[in-house]
Amino acid sequence: MKRFALFLSLLSIVALMTITVNAVPIQMSDAELIADAESAAPATIAKSAAIKTMDGRVLRQGSSRWTCYPGNEMAGPMCNEAQWDALFAAFMKKESPVVKEFSVSYMLAGEGDAMGVSNTDPFATEPTDDNDWVKEGPHLMILVPDPKMLEGLSTDPKDPVYVMWKGTPYAHIMVRIAEEE
Repeated sequence: MKRFALFLSLLSIVALMTITVNAVPIQMSDAELIADAESAAPATIAKSAAIKTMDGRVLRQGSSRWTCYPGNEMAGPMCNEAQWDALFAAFMKKESPVVKEFSVSYMLAGEGDAMGVSNTDPFATEPTDDNDWVKEGPHLMILVPDPKMLEGLSTDPKDPVYVMWKGTPYAHIMVRIAEEE
C-alpha cells in the first residue's frame, strides 16, 4: 500500500511539472522572431524591412519604408508602412490617428496563434455575442485618408473585402488573400 501511495505521489508531481512546463510561454530567439516577422510580407518587402518587436526593440535595421513585427498573443506577424505604425501608436493611447495617405499592412501569415479581434469594437478583448469576432488567414489591411472612401464597402467579415472597425478612427479595409487554416 505504501508503494502505491508513493507511486501516486510521484505521478502527481510529474503531472504537475508537465502542466507547469507546458504553461510557460516559449521564448523565441532573435533569428526566430525575425523569420516570423518576415513571414508577413512578400520577400521583396520583408528582406529590406526594419524588424522590431511590439515593444520597439530593433531586431534588424531596414533600408526601406517598411517595418515588420513578429506575431504575439493579440495579432499575427505584420509588415507596415509608417502610417500604420502611427495608427497603432494612436490606438495604444486610445487617441484618434491622423491618416494622411493610403497605406498598406501585410499579414500574409494570417493571425497564427493570436486569438483574433472584434470586427466592430477595436478595444474588445474577447468574443461576445455582439462584437462580430474574427480570426483571419492571410490578408492585407489598407488605410485610406478619407473615411468617405469606405462608403459602399461591406462590413461583413464573410466577404473577401470588408471594412473593419467602421465608424471608428481606426477603420480600415481588410482584403482576404486566403482562408484561415
